[in-house]
Amino acid sequence: MTAPIYFWEDIAPDLSFETASHKASTEEIIEFAQEFDPQPFHLDAEAAKDSLLGGLCASGWHICSLSMRLIYDAFLYKCAALGAPGIEEVRWRKPLFVEDTVRVKVTVLEKRSSASKSDMGLVKWQWEMLNQNDETIALLSSWMMFSKRPHPHTPSEEHA
Repeated sequence: MTAPIYFWEDIAPDLSFETASHKASTEEIIEFAQEFDPQPFHLDAEAAKDSLLGGLCASGWHICSLSMRLIYDAFLYKCAALGAPGIEEVRWRKPLFVEDTVRVKVTVLEKRSSASKSDMGLVKWQWEMLNQNDETIALLSSWMMFSKRPHPHTPSEEHA
């Protein structure tokens, strides 16, 4: 594991970025659904045609997992991230259908220092998954915990 490049101090409330894109396949949608959300409209194209959704589409939990992967690959792998205390809100706006190409737009909304841990800060951000037509597939907002930049030790501190 390489040393982080970005710490809490480096993440500004106006930061925004977009991830790489990902094209959803029939195989990945069905595989995820078989394991985690085996509803007919996630498993069977024929059954999905007659559903409210109108076609085979990814589970909302698949959308969240895919978003996490795209964000990790674009940014989080370079960060001193410590995990998240939870998700405030998730909204699934449109289905993610087979062959849709999606990306995630991330916007930092606010940040604050931890009240209980002086070496940690929190960042609130919004994730917006967009399809190839720039339609919003999902919106998610959550807080993420990040380490603060370590202060270098001075020789006098080592002997104290």
